[in-house]
Amino acid sequence: MTKGELISSIYFGGGTPSILSREELSRIFDTIYSNYNISASAEITLEANPEDLNYEKLKALKNTPVNRFSIGIQSFFEDDLKFMNRAHSVQKAVASVKGAQDAGFENISIDLIYGTPTLSDENWKQNLHTAFDLKVTHISSYCLTVEEKTALHKFVQTGKVKNVDEEKSATQFEILLEAMQKNNFVQYEISNFCTNNFYSKHNSNYWLKNKYLGIGPSAHSYNEVSRQWNIKNNALYIKGVDENKLNFEIETLTPSQNYNEYIMTGLRTMWGISLSHIENVFGKDVLNHCKNEASKYSSSGYIDQKNNCIFLTSKGKLLADKIAADLFFVD
Repeated sequence: MTKGELISSIYFGGGTPSILSREELSRIFDTIYSNYNISASAEITLEANPEDLNYEKLKALKNTPVNRFSIGIQSFFEDDLKFMNRAHSVQKAVASVKGAQDAGFENISIDLIYGTPTLSDENWKQNLHTAFDLKVTHISSYCLTVEEKTALHKFVQTGKVKNVDEEKSATQFEILLEAMQKNNFVQYEISNFCTNNFYSKHNSNYWLKNKYLGIGPSAHSYNEVSRQWNIKNNALYIKGVDENKLNFEIETLTPSQNYNEYIMTGLRTMWGISLSHIENVFGKDVLNHCKNEASKYSSSGYIDQKNNCIFLTSKGKLLADKIAADLFFVD
């Protein structure tokens, strides 16, 4: 899938890649660079827990190709961190960002969560101000979701934890948008904001439906025609590698599935969805369907259209999933 192609992004994510030593990372990089064509300006991101980014680790990482961090801070309030079962403290969260900056890393993204039962609107505003004061270049901000078969889901069911308050979450999303705009952060995807053009190259590849290759247990790959995902079980994955036999499932996407994915991902971004692209790739019937469904939302101010592209307005972003679903095409 990537043979001979220039790779613009490498991302160490999922689990806790920041626990890897410099030597372990170097072995991985040696293998990557000896097998693939890596751009000299490639964005190379390491997901990190704040508690892993001490002075020694940062000094070691500076001697690797890593040039971007995605730090899972989630909140700058102890009550929130305790609720989310995070191992780090607020002090360590702040220190991890400042330490990375002192070590010479400029491209730093942090994650922040809103909509938790422990987070007031005022504390949410303070969380954002703290992030701005730290001068990070990228912020990914997500609303708390309760996934089935998780400890949080069980706590909600048994009444130990309050369920997500949708009205509160919507208010905090609006606070988020206002604060980002005031501080010159561009919302280039519903949950992602950056300053000075520090877009995440890696995540943008997903939203723009470019090819990507996933390596490791449960990692996903996409080649514009099919999608595949590796087996989740670590032991079985390693056994397969040892036996030179990869364990994965593959799905060939139908034209309607490809269109629906284009709608779902593109509509979330500031680039929107191109009506010309839809007509050229998926045909006039699909284009007419898209335009007819979109018109229902444009008259209500949820969708805007310019340069033959469709975009969500600020209030449309609150209904992104519903709008996308209505634009989907079913054979």
